[in-house]
Amino acid sequence: MAEDFNGVTAAELSLFRDSFRSFCEREVMPHRDQWREDGMVSRAVWRKAGDAGFLLASCPVELGGAGGDYRHEAIIIEELARIGFLDFNIHLHNAVVAPYLYHYATPDQIERWMPRLFTGELIGAIAMSEPSAGSDLKAIRTTARRDGASYVINGQKTFISNGQLSNFIIVACQTDPADGQKGISLIAVETDQAEGFRRGSKLNKIGLRAQDTSELFFDDVRVPAANLIGEAGKGFVHMMKQLPQERLTIAVQGVACMEAALEATLTYVKDRQAFGKRVFDFQNTRFVLANAKTETEIARVFVDHCVAKLLVGELDAVKAAMSKLWVTDRQTHLIDECLQLFGGYGYTLDYPISRMWTDARIQKIYGGTNEIMKEIIARSL
Repeated sequence: MAEDFNGVTAAELSLFRDSFRSFCEREVMPHRDQWREDGMVSRAVWRKAGDAGFLLASCPVELGGAGGDYRHEAIIIEELARIGFLDFNIHLHNAVVAPYLYHYATPDQIERWMPRLFTGELIGAIAMSEPSAGSDLKAIRTTARRDGASYVINGQKTFISNGQLSNFIIVACQTDPADGQKGISLIAVETDQAEGFRRGSKLNKIGLRAQDTSELFFDDVRVPAANLIGEAGKGFVHMMKQLPQERLTIAVQGVACMEAALEATLTYVKDRQAFGKRVFDFQNTRFVLANAKTETEIARVFVDHCVAKLLVGELDAVKAAMSKLWVTDRQTHLIDECLQLFGGYGYTLDYPISRMWTDARIQKIYGGTNEIMKEIIARSL
């Protein structure tokens, strides 16, 4: 990652990494198995992350954040990947949800919401996907009808990360259904105050078992008109402007997981014996890992390049799509190759490579499928 940028030195970033690593070792690692069994992390760990200054890490201080930049978010992702627990979705709260506020919210909205997002009193989510609208956001059917000083929201959302714990949800909905994508707006719902809002069961996923991905239902949910984020009818435009950072965030997750998988596999094959010698000493093993190391280094260089572009406001939709497409594709391939080197043990939950394998598969789907990423890139040719 770029260093000594915007007054933040490499030494300061290293201290932040050490601090968050200590937090993970103290507050996250002892509870991972229980949270996977529960299907979500505890609300208490969110408040502890807030108390420690890890929420809204890249949000400007004047807007109620910690005053860092995207490199701090990348460090959080890398450290969660290192311990195999990206289920704790701080990066959604920090790097996906919060930017909608500090780019589009009014001063009153900043004052109302940012302090509570900073402490973890509010946990953020963004509700775009619907049963009939995943990557195709133009097909959103959830409506928000203006009624005096309120919006009345009706509809259903699905595949919503932080869906069970979140109590601050940015909802993409049609405020003018006759106008297609130009009728889409973003409206914040504080669920603790929202009569008619309900959560479906946590979705039973193959990976990220402690990430509470859920369906959400809105039945005549009335919220103040002052909860409109940005301009009415500009929700689709706002999402298109923020999706590059979301897709880069997925790529950062991808390369961090590649690095973690490679490290875990090297440790295993250098210790495991087969036919009287280390598994590492077989030529096939060394060649597989040589390819893995090369692809991981390429992914790291490209992702760091994209982070540098983001920091100076030059990351475009095409390059972000490239980062998500290539890194997540290589991530799933690399982890599969690494799992193979563990033999039968790789298919058991006794070794973290198995969870890396199942967790990786969603990377090519959410944030816009990789097929959509190819479309975005192809349009630029």
